[in-house]
Amino acid sequence: MTRTMNPERRPLAVRTWIALTLLLPALACFRNTAAVLDKVEVLERQAWWDNRDWDWYSEHIPFFESPDSEIDATYYYRWEVITKHLTYGSPEVGYVFTEFLDRPFWSGRYGAISCPLGHQFYEIRWLKDRRIIDDFARFWLSVPDAKPRTYSNWYGDAMWAVYQVTGDLQLVHDVLPFMERQYEGWVEERFDPEHGLFRWVGAWDGMETNINSRQTDDPFGGGEGYRPTLNSYMYADALAISHAASLLGDEVKAADYAERAARLKRRVQEELWDPAREFFFHQFARDEKDGIAAKTLTYQTGPHAGSPHGRELLGYVPWQFNLPDPGYEAAWKFLMDPDFFFAPYGPTTVERSDPLFFVSPRCCEWSGNQWPYATSQTLVAMANLLNNYRQDVVDKDDYFALLRTYSLDQRLAGRPFIAEAANPDNGSWDGHNTLYHSEHYFHSSYVDLIITGLVGLRPRPDDTLEINPLVPDDWEYFALDDAAYHGHRLAIMWDRDGSRYGRGAGLSVVVDGECLTTVPAVGRLLVALPARPPASGETARPHNVAVHNDGGFYPHVSASFSAPTTPPFYATDGNYWYHRLPSNRWTTVGSPNEQDWIGVDFGAERTVEAVRLYFLADEEGIAPPMRYDVQMWRNEQWVTIPGQRRRPNRAVGRRANVVGFPEIATSRLRVQLTHLPGSASGLTELEAWGNARLPLAEPMQPIANLALAVGPAGSARVSASFTSRFDSLAQAVDGQIAFTRYSRNRWTAFESPNSTDWIELDFGEPKLVGRLEVYLWGDDRGVKAPADYFVEIWTDGGWTRADVIDRMPAAPTTWARNTVVMKPVTSRKMRVVFKHALPAVTGVTELEVWEQ
Repeated sequence: MTRTMNPERRPLAVRTWIALTLLLPALACFRNTAAVLDKVEVLERQAWWDNRDWDWYSEHIPFFESPDSEIDATYYYRWEVITKHLTYGSPEVGYVFTEFLDRPFWSGRYGAISCPLGHQFYEIRWLKDRRIIDDFARFWLSVPDAKPRTYSNWYGDAMWAVYQVTGDLQLVHDVLPFMERQYEGWVEERFDPEHGLFRWVGAWDGMETNINSRQTDDPFGGGEGYRPTLNSYMYADALAISHAASLLGDEVKAADYAERAARLKRRVQEELWDPAREFFFHQFARDEKDGIAAKTLTYQTGPHAGSPHGRELLGYVPWQFNLPDPGYEAAWKFLMDPDFFFAPYGPTTVERSDPLFFVSPRCCEWSGNQWPYATSQTLVAMANLLNNYRQDVVDKDDYFALLRTYSLDQRLAGRPFIAEAANPDNGSWDGHNTLYHSEHYFHSSYVDLIITGLVGLRPRPDDTLEINPLVPDDWEYFALDDAAYHGHRLAIMWDRDGSRYGRGAGLSVVVDGECLTTVPAVGRLLVALPARPPASGETARPHNVAVHNDGGFYPHVSASFSAPTTPPFYATDGNYWYHRLPSNRWTTVGSPNEQDWIGVDFGAERTVEAVRLYFLADEEGIAPPMRYDVQMWRNEQWVTIPGQRRRPNRAVGRRANVVGFPEIATSRLRVQLTHLPGSASGLTELEAWGNARLPLAEPMQPIANLALAVGPAGSARVSASFTSRFDSLAQAVDGQIAFTRYSRNRWTAFESPNSTDWIELDFGEPKLVGRLEVYLWGDDRGVKAPADYFVEIWTDGGWTRADVIDRMPAAPTTWARNTVVMKPVTSRKMRVVFKHALPAVTGVTELEVWEQ
């Protein structure tokens, strides 16, 4: 083991410089309270934007610039990625974040997945909108079906990390019980008291099909063991609980969890470190096939016994949380070595010479590919090593080389992009960028790496500002501007000769517009922050009452016209983005009308004071409307809402168009659009915000969808000729629509022996029926659009074909609303018969039946 010093110690010269920085007045501090960076100009340097909402970025994120345009592009791209995954779940829950663009069957409520929550919190802690952070923090242990322990994660540590940036004592008070509940849940489910370590499989670290599981009978999810991952996370969580308890004055609890952390740290170093190979390893929990023995590390036993390899990138995770004592830093000599982890588009997740090293051409294997999840963990760990340990194995040039590699990894066809995993040798995302699933994947961190690593703003719980940039020595300038930190607005800038920012030469720290200090060279710096401004009083928290994510009928979105593949449900799903594929949009493509409308029926009176409209603006075919009018339902007619204030004044695409007005009470809203000549109109999201009291009053209006088998319409009964054992017929009439391949909200006839199958609705009494909407689901493999389908009505004791007036689209289409307009008929029962396109069968995510 290499010689190091205690992480809490600094060389004498550094400690002296720190003391002088704290005690002496600032030297040559400028007087200029204007913003360091022109935010709009900085944003407009990038040509690849999907979300062009300059107001949102200006109000929500810290701005950054450097001499490296590729790093700058990736920094802003990763903020855009965050907007794609920002999800408004419901008025009661508020905001959450997804991992994938879709909401796969293994996700929790609203598509959130616990695996990346630690990375996600480290990113969003830099947002200026504390509501987003607070909602997501409370979500994990207060919302049913959030699934906080489906995957290993560092929830407790993330909460403490949020506090270190925001300084929000109230949030610590509120989430400390959640932190404890999460930790004790892990103890109950995964702790081995005899061995003193937590045990689990790599698959539920999010690291499936790894070199340990592949040696067992279950290559995907086998190889249960004591891993550097979960045990480091639990160490960090225990330490975070200790810190939070101490902050709140509970020293008994603080001491208890500090001791738990100390014991776990000791066991990780005793059991998971191999001094011969100088690395932290997975340790098997039980005997496996081919002679793998319990309590042995990777390749100590089994078919590769005695191999000098077996190193995985997870061996650096202990440093992500400053777990190791001094003396283990030799592990870092492998990171930048091409014979081990370093690669042109790496690092690899397994060392190159490993007998099981494998770069998989498809998702998901953790045996060699570059996984951003692990790369960002490694960069956090490396920054900690450089800041908190005295060693000479790696330096800041290595850090920057890896960071820049990671920045350039995030490209596709010359544009910023990220998916699940990449080929470490050529950077290709092929096989790991599944359509409407893996694109723009939020499973890693980057923004936080720039702020805490490269710029070197090291968050702390006290009011001392610590800065230690890891930038290259030849950089002439860089700036971090308008960062929210401990209740202040902070800027850090380096300008070697003063010519870039015109505020003097050197490294400067500006807090709330006042220069606190300027020093002549880049290096570690400690500065006392001024007193925190008094906390503002409780502010109103408006709620989006238009969002529809929880099934049922209300709030119900409808439109005068919708292209079949872009039905209106997309406009109230709580997500927004603007690209054509994957699609998340309502459009009027194909409409014969000069004007169309889209509206929301709340089912009960709601108070509303603002509407946000996220208009589309494609390169061709779809443009923001020429005019639009926001209307409310009053006295049985539509009227324009009075007193509208618009930002911007005219409809603009790829950003929020905010329409504010004096508070109204109404049961329905709609937006009437006058199309630009030659173009269709469209929205990716429609939001209606008001200060409603929670929980919202239950809708009392009748439910118009006759097929909906819940609530007041619960008398409807649904049956089918065949239902796949993997799917659910009830989900075809639950008010939820999910076209995506990995969703689980559908009926299919998968494995059916029939050439045709049907879904039947029994209304319990005669009903007038005039229109049917079938949302066909398919995966382009075993489930596809039917060759044909038709509607039958129960008449005089038998089934007869409905008299169809129109069908749109004419050919059955998956991932689309298939509408059948028929001559109105009164009947107690009806059914839809699907003629399968054999050998494929048919799938339906939702079936709706209407009088008109």
